[in-house]
Amino acid sequence: MPSALIEIAKIAADLTPRPIESSWIIEGNPQASSSILSTSGDGVACTIVWHCTEGRFDWYYDFDETILILEGSIVLESDGLAPTRYGPGDVIFFKDGAHARWHVEGHVKKLAFCRKTQPAWLGFALRAAGKIKRILLPQGERQPAGLVEAG
Repeated sequence: MPSALIEIAKIAADLTPRPIESSWIIEGNPQASSSILSTSGDGVACTIVWHCTEGRFDWYYDFDETILILEGSIVLESDGLAPTRYGPGDVIFFKDGAHARWHVEGHVKKLAFCRKTQPAWLGFALRAAGKIKRILLPQGERQPAGLVEAG
C-alpha cells in the first residue's frame, strides 16, 4: 500500500525523554521530552512536540526551527536580543547556526517545525523542478492522496 500523503497526529502524544546536553545546562535540572509527529519523505523536515521543565540552558541550532509556544513561558536571550519573555501563541524562528540562552519558567511545551538547511543552489533546483511538474501535470491529473494517522 502506498504511503499516505496526509498524516494526522495529536499534540498530546506520548513524549520520550530527550536529555539536554549536560554541558549546555547553566542552572537547575531541566528535563526535556519530545515526540516526532511527522517527517518529510526526504527526511529534511519534521514536526515535533517538545516539553521541558524549569531551568536555564544554552541551545545551539544546526537546522532551521520555527516554534509555537503552546504552554508555559520562556525568557530567551542571544547576541543582539535582550532577554525577552514568550508564552502561548508566540512564534519564534531560529536559523541554522543560531545560539540562544533559554530560561524555562516552570515548564514549556512547544510545537517545533524543523528543517535541515540545504545549499541555495539545491533549493533553487527543487523549486524549478516543482514548477515544471505543476505545469506538466495539472492538479486535476495528480494522484489522489491517502490519509493515515501518525504515531
